[in-house]
Amino acid sequence: MKFLDTAKVYIRAGNGGNGCVSFRREKFIEYGGPNGGDGGRGGAVWVEAVENLNTLIDYRYQQHFYANPGGHGMGKEMAGANGDDIILKVPPGTEIYEEDNETRIADLSRIGDRVLLAKGGNGGFGNAHFKSATNQAPRNANPGQLREDKTIWLRLKLIADVGLIGLPNAGKSTFLARVSAAKPKIAGYPFTTLNPQLGVVRANGIDFVVADLPGLIEGAHEGAGLGTRFLGHAERTSVILHLVDGTEGAIVKAYRTIRGELKSYGHGMGEKPELVVLNKIDAIPKAQIERKKAALEKASGAKVFPMSGVSGEGLKEVLTALARAVDKSRSKGKTKRAVAQSWSP
Repeated sequence: MKFLDTAKVYIRAGNGGNGCVSFRREKFIEYGGPNGGDGGRGGAVWVEAVENLNTLIDYRYQQHFYANPGGHGMGKEMAGANGDDIILKVPPGTEIYEEDNETRIADLSRIGDRVLLAKGGNGGFGNAHFKSATNQAPRNANPGQLREDKTIWLRLKLIADVGLIGLPNAGKSTFLARVSAAKPKIAGYPFTTLNPQLGVVRANGIDFVVADLPGLIEGAHEGAGLGTRFLGHAERTSVILHLVDGTEGAIVKAYRTIRGELKSYGHGMGEKPELVVLNKIDAIPKAQIERKKAALEKASGAKVFPMSGVSGEGLKEVLTALARAVDKSRSKGKTKRAVAQSWSP
């Protein structure tokens, strides 16, 4: 299945049905009176987050969605049928934007979230609605109201706890394949990962989701390489796992390059909790590991975890630290929700 995280679609609700002008005419009934029915309501357009979806590929081949109009009213006070609603099904984590791609309409972050995008027109009143003691034979009815229509953007941001970042060939895919059942493509050339990959990891009794993102290079925020378009999938993560290739000659420069791109991208990425890993220590002489680790700790101002995704050395310590960081973030989230629910004016 192809991965698609943005889509532009046109939606149109249904017009309301027209009201009917009709009079009752039956033998031996002299004063039948008006009996025109009301028009039906036009169908609306909804969007809903559902499970078992992780891409917007369905909207690659269909970009126009039309709800049914309401039926017209008829005689004998028969109302028109309501038009059927249509529901756009999207993965959790999808954001809805106006046509300008800047004004956000909704954020469907959880399964079951549902938002009305376009309202159908109301049905018009038939002439039976207007009868009164002073107007016993109304000959007017209302037309149905017009529907709403608009062009919207769907933008998917994957729901993950940990975001894997680093330069191309930093060992991100190897790490994900080692700690989860995911099977990302692994090769010895840059930009092997072209789309985000997800894997479920269990450590210290905690399950969490890791997202492997395509590699960043210097100038990515200006469009170099694959750019920063996939960093949106790390905006919802609670912690960033920054992998640095220990076989590089300038590991400090590699670290600062990625940090610079995160700050240039914005959206709070530069402030997220970060775990720094010196990867590929199986290919580094032991005499150099401590020296490179110390240099990286000085540049990052935090503890650095030496690790090898191939041999598994140091892997347990990294997973333990990740589990603690994720658990801490979840605890903060629960506290905030509890405070919000207990607050009252």
